[in-house]
Amino acid sequence: MKTRLVVGVVAGALLVGGGAWWWSQPAAQHDTLTLYGNVDIRQVSLAFERSDRVTRMAVEEGQSVQAGQALAQLDTRNLELQVAHVDARIQAQAQAVERLHKGNRPQEIAEARAQLEGAQADRELAARQLARQQATAQSTEGQAVSPQDLDTARTRLALAQAQQDARQQAYTLMQQGPRREDIAQAEAQLAALQAERALIRHQIELSTLTAPRAAVVRARLMEPGDLATPQRPAYTLALTSPKWVRAYVTETELGHIRPDQAARVSTDSHPDQPITGRVGYISSVAEFTPKSVQTEALRPGLVYEVRILLDDPEDRLRLGMPATVRIPLGTPPAAR
Repeated sequence: MKTRLVVGVVAGALLVGGGAWWWSQPAAQHDTLTLYGNVDIRQVSLAFERSDRVTRMAVEEGQSVQAGQALAQLDTRNLELQVAHVDARIQAQAQAVERLHKGNRPQEIAEARAQLEGAQADRELAARQLARQQATAQSTEGQAVSPQDLDTARTRLALAQAQQDARQQAYTLMQQGPRREDIAQAEAQLAALQAERALIRHQIELSTLTAPRAAVVRARLMEPGDLATPQRPAYTLALTSPKWVRAYVTETELGHIRPDQAARVSTDSHPDQPITGRVGYISSVAEFTPKSVQTEALRPGLVYEVRILLDDPEDRLRLGMPATVRIPLGTPPAAR
């Protein structure tokens, strides 16, 4: 009786020890490495780049949106009025630049020449009058012409000469046309107005909030009539790509996975329809097992984060969804 009891105890000990040894062996002794994790995706908080009143919110929670699709709109009436004002200034300045490039009209040059000829005639008349008075004074020994009359004639001649010189300068400038510096200044003023208009147009474009990529609307955070600011998001989007499963492996399992290794991911809602994926990010730093890891046996040890990149064209996976990852061991890397 004692012999049978001893044999039974020894057999039980061998059975328990053998099972513990088998489970303690590296995962490479099995055909497939099974991991448990959760689906993760990127999220985007969208806010307007300028402050104004919201006039339209075009989409609701749960709607799918495409890249470039308009999601919301700000009031742009003030900006449109500014554009109209700048357009009028641009038109006036463009006319000024064109006038400078064309130079003076022939009629203006002819007018300046006529004024110069009139000044020359006045100067010749004043010179003849002074000459006659000087001749009379000399022939009469100063009896017929007073010194004051001679001074007046000399002054009249000097004024006529100055007027002729001024008209000569004006006629020369009229022939030469505008200075290059004046043309450059006018062109620079026109360019500044055009840049101002482009800036206002850019602000009008920023008044339309668009989706950066294909995504699903997670939250609608504003309503028409709200005052938008760059610090206040209007929508939160969940991007439809990329998607991955965040899982954790032990040090013994870490030696059996590598980047681009093929994997299959299944969920409780579609257990018989696995989704293909590949191993992407593998952490190079160990960490204590997070609470999200679903295997109690792994919690006390150090683990490494692994991300399984997924191909989900039917958009079946959702943020936070539990998933089971199966990685066939000894398989070549998956094609990108």
